[in-house]
Amino acid sequence: MTLTRRAFLELTAAGGSALVLGFDVFAQAATDFAPNAWVRIDPNGVVTLTVGKVEMGQGVRTSLPMILAEELDADWERIQLVQGMPSAKLRGLGTGGSYSIRAMWMPLRNAAAAAREMLVSAAASKLGVEPASLRTEKGFVIHDATGQRLSYGELTTAAAKLPLPQSPKLKEKFTLVGKRTKRIEGQSIVSGKAVYGLDVRIPDMLYASIERPPKIGGGVRRFDAAKAKQVAGVIDVVQVSRGVAVIARDSWAALRGREALQIEFDNGPHPAWSSEEYEQQLFEAAAKDGISTRTAGDSKTILGSGKQVIEADYVYPFYAHAPVEPMNTVAHVHDGLCEIWSSTQAPNDVQDRCAQLLGIAPEKVSVHTTLVGGGFGRRLGWDYALDAVEVAKAIGKPVMVFWSRADDMQHGYFQAPSVHRMKAVLDEDGLPVLWHHRKVSTYHNARRQVTSAQLQDPEYHRGVSWGVYDVPYAIGAIETAYVYVPTHVPIGPWRAVFAPSSVFARETFFDELAVAGKRDPLKLRLDLLAAAPEIVEAGSLKISRPRLRRVLETVAAKGRWGEKLPKGRGRGLACNVYDGVTHVAYVVDVTAVKGKIRVDKVVCAIDCGLVVNPIGIEQQVEGGVIWGLSSALKGAITIRDGIVQQKSFADFEVLRMNETPLIETHIVGADAPSPYGVGEPTVAPIVPALVNAIYAATGKRVRRLPLA
Repeated sequence: MTLTRRAFLELTAAGGSALVLGFDVFAQAATDFAPNAWVRIDPNGVVTLTVGKVEMGQGVRTSLPMILAEELDADWERIQLVQGMPSAKLRGLGTGGSYSIRAMWMPLRNAAAAAREMLVSAAASKLGVEPASLRTEKGFVIHDATGQRLSYGELTTAAAKLPLPQSPKLKEKFTLVGKRTKRIEGQSIVSGKAVYGLDVRIPDMLYASIERPPKIGGGVRRFDAAKAKQVAGVIDVVQVSRGVAVIARDSWAALRGREALQIEFDNGPHPAWSSEEYEQQLFEAAAKDGISTRTAGDSKTILGSGKQVIEADYVYPFYAHAPVEPMNTVAHVHDGLCEIWSSTQAPNDVQDRCAQLLGIAPEKVSVHTTLVGGGFGRRLGWDYALDAVEVAKAIGKPVMVFWSRADDMQHGYFQAPSVHRMKAVLDEDGLPVLWHHRKVSTYHNARRQVTSAQLQDPEYHRGVSWGVYDVPYAIGAIETAYVYVPTHVPIGPWRAVFAPSSVFARETFFDELAVAGKRDPLKLRLDLLAAAPEIVEAGSLKISRPRLRRVLETVAAKGRWGEKLPKGRGRGLACNVYDGVTHVAYVVDVTAVKGKIRVDKVVCAIDCGLVVNPIGIEQQVEGGVIWGLSSALKGAITIRDGIVQQKSFADFEVLRMNETPLIETHIVGADAPSPYGVGEPTVAPIVPALVNAIYAATGKRVRRLPLA
């Protein structure tokens, strides 16, 4: 946080009547999306927070104002939100990596605490009393001795002229943070008043739908637009980089015109390619050493000791993001400027890429970010925005380019498949003394170019193999590695990114070891987490074994671990430490009914640090559970003859309401000094807990997903 008066404090042009505070947050890593933002207090006492983070269901537009209102002692009912737009001041906008609350916790508190001190100083001067005799509450500075109260609004002008506190004192006790708080925009969402990308309407706006080559990497050979132009409502047909766009007065006409197009596509460079072929490449590459990501102990000696060796391979498929709101963007290119309305997770990237496409300066591109109907990492891309800008430039009018469900399913970025080669050695007491985990996959951010240096960098490969190198258990010899196998299929970050496939393999294999060693899976984990040292250093991560033990003990107690179950029912367990900070454990109950699996109950224990809004944490756990169970029990993406086979939720299924189990969340570790991420950490351990429960119910091991 840069605490210079010039960066922090400025008066508005409207007579200097409002107190406006700004703060800069600089990213600590490339994955950080830390914004610049402003806090504004108007003379009427209303506090406005400019939010740089994107709301896509995770509740950030409630949690961030809670932090501000808490530290500022503002009236929660009088907090207003403004969505930040990319500019020279607002760089690094956007949302990803479960960093929103984690990154904004201290900057927001420091800015609010400084503002509070300035308001108190202004009140002390006006009342002729010592600042220490004053307190703040719900937007007022109060002098208890005389009963005088001054609102923040009437103090803003005087406060703006005061020196900036360099080390504002933060509150030690909270009255709002940690309390169950309903979402600010909840009413507008359920009433249909909230504006998502597909809800945007601007004057003279047209609609466009793009017919894309069915084969990945294919192109347009030739097309005839005559029949499409005969469809009522169709305005024009233009070829763009990714296909042929039909522009119409409404979305239905655009879709009907698209169906009438006569197009011949070329087959691209991989016409016969299949996901099965790629899986075979992964298995062949699994025999290679790859890039070592962690080495500990003497593996060679242990392997030659004659002790029991256990091996297994785990297979993870392609997955689509499939948000409820398909990709869309409205663009208007005019007079050397570009205006964009988009449900994006990465508005700065959208601004930069669209400016590059048009050959104009980024500041000439304005990006209005709407509410997002599901992101999951898909909207960290910018391809859908480029579509809209390209069409808008071609026709010279504002246009919404919208994707159909099939477009979204077949032409987006996908979660990368992987093969995990596991090997372990058990001693005479059934304890693992050697652990080998080799992940074979492609990089999950493959839409960004990987440098030759990164291809050989162990730290880079640790960064793309969460859940592999950061195994938390005390095992004498550990060897982990990553083997890179490129693919032409577009790959992009999926919820929890690198962790789901890795933790699926690790925690399921760990249960196999427990059974082979005739040990209880919970007790084996707890025993190996009780060993020294308490803090495990894995690359740049520092993993707390006591904190992981605590969530395991909590979930075991709440999930009634060890209770005998009837035949056909099973109970499984798994855990994980996400990004070195958020600890999650699950107990899952299932019933096997006529060859099918019914998930009855999921119990979660989560340590995500200090709690801002318990409701938000519970909702994120529930969303992560449903996301993970859908990936395990339902559909995957398959590719045959270069074409993605799935087109809708009929063949890429997600968990239905009647299939959703009872989900019980227990929050531990709320005494931590700061909050951590929640949205992504909830995903990875749910799948291995499920398949471990399936083994307990059926005696059958699951080493390949999805079960369907």
